[in-house]
Amino acid sequence: MAAFYESRTPDQLAGIEAVAMDMWEPYIQSTLEAVPLASSKIVFDRFHVMQHMTQAVDVVRRRENRLLITEDDDRLKGTKYLWISSKENVHPKRRAELRFLRGSDLKTARAWAIKENLRHLWSFRVEGWARRFFSQWSGWAMRSRLEPIKAVARLIDRRLDNIITHCRHQLTNAVAEGRNSKIMAIKRRAGGYRNVGNFKDVIYFYCGGLRLYP
Repeated sequence: MAAFYESRTPDQLAGIEAVAMDMWEPYIQSTLEAVPLASSKIVFDRFHVMQHMTQAVDVVRRRENRLLITEDDDRLKGTKYLWISSKENVHPKRRAELRFLRGSDLKTARAWAIKENLRHLWSFRVEGWARRFFSQWSGWAMRSRLEPIKAVARLIDRRLDNIITHCRHQLTNAVAEGRNSKIMAIKRRAGGYRNVGNFKDVIYFYCGGLRLYP
């Protein structure tokens, strides 16, 4: 990001209204140094915040599964994608299974419920309401007795000011993340590219919106 900012004029930098990013410190610092009033323009991207939460749920699942296996309980076996997916993205054939597991006393089920509830944070358009929601959500997370969940709640609390700037700016990295996913899929299909130039050509071919027919 620093290289991008260095290529802009002062007027162009002043004209930046918002910057969506993940919570990587070098991104934050380069933006604060280059963009006027950056502290109110940085928006930590929803995708990356939820990624932290999803990873925490999976840690809870793995730990609980190991414990249950010692008790001959295999309820969590093969359920990873039930818990890390958004509720609406669970395969229709497995939704009944998820409903059953959610109704159990599993720690993983509690972690999943907390994760899914956090998604409401991005539905608010007023920062005050977003803060109030987060305060309630954070209380639930911190009382969960699930350390991976509590760690993410503390992380979000530290970064909250620039998460709820989404209320004003309505900005995400969704387009960029989608393009990155497509590029990685291209790379996987080819088994990798040794020549950077060839890889760039293929990216332009598939992602450049070329019209090959008159």
